[in-house]
Amino acid sequence: MGVPAIDSQVVLRGRGQEMAALDRVLATAQADSSAVLVLRGVPGIGKSALLDYAASRADGFRTVAVAGIESEMELPYASLHQLCTPLLGRLGELPAPQRDALSVAFGLREGGPPQRFLVGLAVLSLLAGAAVDQPVACLVDDAQWLDDGSLQALAFVARRLVAEPVALIFARRDSAGDRELAGLPELIVKGLRAPEARALLASAVRVPFDPLVRERIVAEAHGNPMALLQMPRALTPAELAGGFGLPGGGPVADCIETVLHLRFQMLPEESRRLLMTGAAEPTGDVALLWRAAGLQGIPGDAATAAEAAGLIEFGSRARFHHPLVRSAVYQGMSAPQRRAAHQALAEATDPHLDPDRRAWHRAHAAARPEESVAFDLERSACRAQGRGGAVAAAAFLRRAAELTPDPARRVTRSLAAAQAAIDAGGVDQAHCMLAAAEAGPLDDLQRARLERLRARLVFSEVRGGDAPRRLLDAAHRLAPLDAALARDTLLEATGAAISAGRLSEGPGLREVAEAARAGPPPSTPPRMVDVLLDSLAGLIIDGNAAGVDALRRALHVVQQEQRSGASDADKRWLWLAFRVTPEPLAPELWDDEAWHELAAGAVAVSREAGALAILPMALTYQACAHVHAGEFDTAAALIDEATAISDAAGGVPMMYTSLVLGAWRGQESQALGLIEATIKEVRARGEGRVLALAEYATALLHNGLGHYDVALAAATRACQYEDPGIFGWALIELIEAAARSGQPEVAAAALGKLTERTGPSGTDWALGAEACSRALLSDDQAADALYQEAIERLERGRITVYLARAHLLYGEWLRRRNRRQDSRTQLRTAYETFSRIGADGFAERARRELLATGEAVRKRTVDTLSQLTSQETQIAGLAREGNTNGEIAAQLFISSRTVEWHLGNVFTKLGVSSRRQLRSVLSPPSRRQ
Repeated sequence: MGVPAIDSQVVLRGRGQEMAALDRVLATAQADSSAVLVLRGVPGIGKSALLDYAASRADGFRTVAVAGIESEMELPYASLHQLCTPLLGRLGELPAPQRDALSVAFGLREGGPPQRFLVGLAVLSLLAGAAVDQPVACLVDDAQWLDDGSLQALAFVARRLVAEPVALIFARRDSAGDRELAGLPELIVKGLRAPEARALLASAVRVPFDPLVRERIVAEAHGNPMALLQMPRALTPAELAGGFGLPGGGPVADCIETVLHLRFQMLPEESRRLLMTGAAEPTGDVALLWRAAGLQGIPGDAATAAEAAGLIEFGSRARFHHPLVRSAVYQGMSAPQRRAAHQALAEATDPHLDPDRRAWHRAHAAARPEESVAFDLERSACRAQGRGGAVAAAAFLRRAAELTPDPARRVTRSLAAAQAAIDAGGVDQAHCMLAAAEAGPLDDLQRARLERLRARLVFSEVRGGDAPRRLLDAAHRLAPLDAALARDTLLEATGAAISAGRLSEGPGLREVAEAARAGPPPSTPPRMVDVLLDSLAGLIIDGNAAGVDALRRALHVVQQEQRSGASDADKRWLWLAFRVTPEPLAPELWDDEAWHELAAGAVAVSREAGALAILPMALTYQACAHVHAGEFDTAAALIDEATAISDAAGGVPMMYTSLVLGAWRGQESQALGLIEATIKEVRARGEGRVLALAEYATALLHNGLGHYDVALAAATRACQYEDPGIFGWALIELIEAAARSGQPEVAAAALGKLTERTGPSGTDWALGAEACSRALLSDDQAADALYQEAIERLERGRITVYLARAHLLYGEWLRRRNRRQDSRTQLRTAYETFSRIGADGFAERARRELLATGEAVRKRTVDTLSQLTSQETQIAGLAREGNTNGEIAAQLFISSRTVEWHLGNVFTKLGVSSRRQLRSVLSPPSRRQ
């Protein structure tokens, strides 16, 4: 045996750069700031040793640690629970929603599924609270093996740490597909250089060492410290001295596991059986391990040889020397050996205290389908969903389906597993489970449900293309079987058709609307979804004149549902409604009040529920409303928040409002770069509505810059398809660009189409926009009155950008009629408004017009407010409205200490010393007078 020739007491060598980086992270936390670092590298490269170094250097810190375990990845929040256990004494200090979410996630109490952002915020609050007394070092090893809920929560925390004395250090294998930790500060741990590798090898081997053997080991190890330490263990002292019996080539990680498995095979049989049982038990529960060992007749002295070999140690917990040891043992077990170990562990696990882990072991022990095991897994899936473990629920249901002997029941469980996988974002797993369900004896309703799930899966991946056709086909299948579900699917199909727009590969929006009208009748009394679907179909088929009133009533129903505080069951209907409200329907009705309330309500409901899939979309809707209100900084903050949440959740950022904001800001190169990138992306996904939005943004940008010919071409492209909520905006750009480009007939035709929408709406926004556009094509007397009407109407609403534009157009018209004094008043108002809100293109256009009137225009300077970051602007606004630090933190998913830190920066930049003074330096949010 080679073991006696190797010294297990070695030190870190050649890691000066890595140790210095870890020292800086700890020093930052000691200086009352947050620091995050991700160590990446191949197995055995030394990541765990570097975490041990960080732990040894964390003097004066409260240190908490966890290591991911591959076999535990399906258990929801298992790793997070282990990490937070030392801090749970502070659980009572958390705000009630956070406390409840974390308690349910950890199984400390019963409750509905906790939302992941609340769980993440609760962990952030726990760490921040612990850091009040002393800095906290949070060390996470093998992050690639954390369960999904734990990893997302910790990634969320990593992105929200700012001003807390917390050092959060991850170690994970360097592999593709790491979207959760992507973008965080990282350090690639590379192999040792040859001199350090030789020194490490020499320090560990205490027998005569042939130079040729040494050089071959160094070469094959590629600087991997564990390979350098483990490869000689496979050799006897004689082989080390003579150069025989070296492991063959191959990946270093495989080589390490091969050597570790060889060491495992050298143990006595009973010691091997004990290690196999330990490898199948991820928690390290010593009492459980010995109960399972007793059931297998494994004697107590079996641990002696295993500990002497340096593979495992038994203390308060059973701990393998390195994760690769556990992996080598478990991967080397035969199928019967694995089943025997898991069966013993299942029998040793208390079915009342830990039913889910018992079901998990029973599933791994099953050699063939067994209904009792499948039933236990199904119950575990329900409990996992109750703890917010969507990924775990999907995994439990998948295994339950696989172990179900009855074909019909297997179909039911496969469909449930597919639904859970879609909810969890598991696209590949959802496809697999749908295929499994399709292979079984489906009845008509199950076939229809399968097609609906498949269509929803397609829409989640592309948001356009042929998703409308698939959803419509599913609705047709469901109609005679489940009318309510069919109508839900028709609303989803309508939303998909709106999204696909001109790029739809199947039925167009009108065809979907006609199918909805011809579909099953609504429930009695009608649900919110029924009212919304019928009114939306009416608007699309019958036109604005006939359909506006019904749609306005439907939006009112949605508003009432929001105001009433929907129950968890009712929120499912709100999620469906949020696909089409507040956008595009509120802007289609030119109802700025409804737009504002629905957008704010969508954000409030989504925040309260911590809804992962809905909140970024709701924030984007609200941001667009703020853009039109001239509150660009607030809009930018909401966009940043939506992007951060999408990044933390692994979703695709919704950059659509960024297009509109960029166009209004008038920064040409930045706006066009974003527009070009978006057009390329959405064409690939079949999102025609966003393509229209990009063309509208291009027209808006160039009208602001005075490039009317370019604006005309872009607006013409935008108006080639009547996208709800965008078409009216694009017509306004087309009218102005055509009027300025000497094409009055084009402008007149566009005005006719605009009037078809603004007239039936009858809101001040609609009629003010129409009056302003009509003035561009009218004679002098009519134009004067129309511009005044536009300004009067728009002054009564929230749409500041249209009001400023009306002043600009009126001022330009007055100047061209030599009414210089009158024109200066209008142009000055436009210039000051555009300058204040940051609409640089339109501001420069107004400035040029003012100069043409002979007025000296003061050069713009960067005011103090523009020095605030988007998050500082958002926090300052919430503080101005009277929110406490804790309330602001809860809304923005950050810690109270981070709020305090940002407010300190705000006070310094604004020259104030209290929240009360914020009222005098910050403008209130725009509201209808």
